[in-house]
Amino acid sequence: MSNTEVSNPDGAAAERLRAFIKRLENLEEERNEVQGHLKDVLAEAKGEGFDPKIIKTVMRIRKMKPEERQELESLTELYLSALEAA
Repeated sequence: MSNTEVSNPDGAAAERLRAFIKRLENLEEERNEVQGHLKDVLAEAKGEGFDPKIIKTVMRIRKMKPEERQELESLTELYLSALEAA
């Protein structure tokens, strides 16, 4: 698509561009709403005595493949034992 196609406000290219921008704007709005909900849930959990930082860590770990999680646990144990030995 050339710049001349987009610069023609009555052209099909301009209409497609408007449609893409509108879709992106709608998705950004939805993302902002979801981020607000996430904040609310974390605040609720914190209010009940849970640590939001640890909750986020647990969520990150749960997304890992089993072998990635095992590697993380092994390396963490290795590093901690190295520090204790020092």
